[in-house]
Amino acid sequence: MITTLQQPISTIRLAAASAALGFAGLLGLVATQPAQAQTLKALYSFTGAADGGDPFPAVIRDAAGNLYGTTDYAGGPSFAGVVFKISKTGKETVLYNFCSLSGCTDGQYPYAPLVRDAVGNLYGTTQYGGTSNLGVVFKLGKTGKETVLHSFTGGADGVYPYGGLFRDAAGNLYGTTESGGTSNLGVVFKISKTGKETVVHSFTGAANDGGVPLSSGFYMDAKGNLYSVASQGGTSGEGVLYKLSPKRKLTVLHSFAAGTTDGCYPYGTPAVDAHGNMYGGTGGCGTSNLGVVWKVRKNGTEAILHNFAGASDGQSPLAGVILDAAGNIYGTTNSGGASGFGTAFEVNKNGKFTLLHTFTGGTDGKYLYGGLILDPKGRIYGTTINGGTGGYGTVWRITK
Repeated sequence: MITTLQQPISTIRLAAASAALGFAGLLGLVATQPAQAQTLKALYSFTGAADGGDPFPAVIRDAAGNLYGTTDYAGGPSFAGVVFKISKTGKETVLYNFCSLSGCTDGQYPYAPLVRDAVGNLYGTTQYGGTSNLGVVFKLGKTGKETVLHSFTGGADGVYPYGGLFRDAAGNLYGTTESGGTSNLGVVFKISKTGKETVVHSFTGAANDGGVPLSSGFYMDAKGNLYSVASQGGTSGEGVLYKLSPKRKLTVLHSFAAGTTDGCYPYGTPAVDAHGNMYGGTGGCGTSNLGVVWKVRKNGTEAILHNFAGASDGQSPLAGVILDAAGNIYGTTNSGGASGFGTAFEVNKNGKFTLLHTFTGGTDGKYLYGGLILDPKGRIYGTTINGGTGGYGTVWRITK
């Protein structure tokens, strides 16, 4: 219901994760955890104080190996989130504290990952704050100066930008809002280099459309087509994989059918291989109703690569997946695993599933909402929103 979706999505998801934890914990009593040959290192643990806390999104990495990201609700002088940098040696620096301006007009609660341009400027979104307290798109310069590029008004321009941004070669930014627009089911927006916002698409939730694009980002191909997912809409109302042409006409590439043979509620940014096949995850449905990893071939046919079972492998992948050069797939689950606190996994190009790490809730952290990145050495980086030595989440690295 639309009224439910006006609640903070982070709160809704945390409640769902807590409910799922009891079931996963019971499964853990009877399931055997696969052996793990990988090494996880917590690079930084947040304290929820001046350094921030609850890093929901993925981090990004520069050529020198520094990591950049945001924290959501906890930490900072206003407890409204921060932009941070973690050096190669693990030193954290807060680059910006949100709600630094009167009325939080600079933004509040950044939920999505950042993007970085060639000269080091950072771009992102906040869930709330801005002139109407409905979220902003911001730019953070190298000197730490923040500029609000757009404050959402709650009308046709959209409400609550939870998803990440995509920046094209010309410097235009593309993103989504969770609601607002003509049907109050979210929009795709474009922010020009000059800061002008244009609504590219307003979702209707129809069979040939999507709706409520939660935590989704974009992939752009060489022809300028944009690809992403929405958690509602389609022929079954359970979410879609879609394409927006250069003229921004929307085409549904796959409608998720739910039930035991398909997934439902897709999240994250689609990963695309050299042949044009697309990959991702869904938060629910599949054989155990705990989510799936899917592949949609270039010809539009879908294959389910993995059905999550709970304690043995995780449940509810909420962040999409990434690919390495060999075509192996990497992702995270929000919860599940032997301790119920989430997992990191690999599905190789032949469909074999490997559990890379099951989170214990200790120094490694617990509950994963953000996606992953790879460095040139094949090491995997991610975040947890809780746990760690400070209790407010971690930035971690897995070495295979």
